[in-house]
Amino acid sequence: MSNEDDPDRNRDRDAAGHADLTARLRTVEEAAERIGTTLDEQTTCAELSRILCRHLCDAAAVDLLDEEGTGARSRSPAALRRVATAGLVKVLEARLPDEDPERPDGGALPMRALAEGRPVTATATLPGGRSAGALSAPLRADGRRYGALLALRAGGSFTADETDTVHFLARLTAGRLAHARRYAAVQRTAMDLQRALLAEPGKPHPNLELATRYLPSGSSALVGGDWFETVRLHYGRTLLVMGDVMGHGLDAAVDMNAYRSHLRYVASTDLPPHRVLRQLDTAVAGDEARRPATCLLARVDPARGIAAFASAGHLPPAVFSREGVAGLVEVPVGPPLGTGAGGYELVTRTLTSEETLLMFTDGLVERRGEDIDVSLSRLARIRLPAGAGVTQVLDEVLLRLDGLHAEDDVAVLAARLRHHPGTGAAAPVEL
Repeated sequence: MSNEDDPDRNRDRDAAGHADLTARLRTVEEAAERIGTTLDEQTTCAELSRILCRHLCDAAAVDLLDEEGTGARSRSPAALRRVATAGLVKVLEARLPDEDPERPDGGALPMRALAEGRPVTATATLPGGRSAGALSAPLRADGRRYGALLALRAGGSFTADETDTVHFLARLTAGRLAHARRYAAVQRTAMDLQRALLAEPGKPHPNLELATRYLPSGSSALVGGDWFETVRLHYGRTLLVMGDVMGHGLDAAVDMNAYRSHLRYVASTDLPPHRVLRQLDTAVAGDEARRPATCLLARVDPARGIAAFASAGHLPPAVFSREGVAGLVEVPVGPPLGTGAGGYELVTRTLTSEETLLMFTDGLVERRGEDIDVSLSRLARIRLPAGAGVTQVLDEVLLRLDGLHAEDDVAVLAARLRHHPGTGAAAPVEL
């Protein structure tokens, strides 16, 4: 009786094939769940290398092309960089065929896999002269190349089924990398949009020194609706604006631009700040799709040394004296814009050319789980170097309050009068 007719042998062969298929399916299921748990490329590649070592090899590495080298025409070996490894270090030290020790790309095998667009196998040499099976597969998705993986097995080669499984994991990972890069591109576009909107606030009158900063939150990839603006008014006055649209993302950025444009139009009528907020609130309240926003206005009149403030749900400004001592300006807080409730009040105070006015969004001072009064008192306790310039005041405040690591976006504006006696005609101030 031939081997083909042996029922026991056939049954054993079928059972082994079924077990192999089950193992491959489990590997694929685990990979689908555990590869790409974040949008970080290095983490994704580390997840791939760990899966490979857990099920298919003794050591694994992942090499990525630089982003500009992902196109089909990029062939430069120098573009590859190793971003993740797993498994036995000694096995990773295996020498691959035709490997150039001076090249930083992980050897010839990954470049062959990239060039041919398919898995390639070879026999590698371990330290001490032992052989190892080597398998490299390209990370390709949507017609683009992202890099290559390298799997090494001491003392044995890879079967056809194992090669197919590794190839599938490579394609799966490439798809995750493609998604991460698309997401990153969208976020860069959103950030560029917001920076473009904030980069060129209107020019204040020459009698006002101004410094501004916008810092996106380091804890979130989403853009917010923080913004600032300056509007030139008659008689040498300037309207300073600080606003914050509720929420994050492109919708908040679009709403921010709408608020900013509408405010410019209303402010051009030279109404006092509380009436500007009233008109803006009425206009926005009629648009149900528009998000609410907080807003603080300060109309600065250098000729008189006066600043007039009005607030729609926004945090109060601070004023730093020449000696660097901070004080919060008590501004009556009306409802956020978009509620239609109105009720905004005007408050004025003197402002000298030796004082620096600071306006900011809540990301500068707020801390999770902390009462806002405690947050504001932290700002009020800041002591800056005597005689600090406008830019230095702004930078020192951001440094002292750790604005670079804030939990929310931060927009901040610092202004100081340049008083020139005898210039500028006096004008009645409408309250």
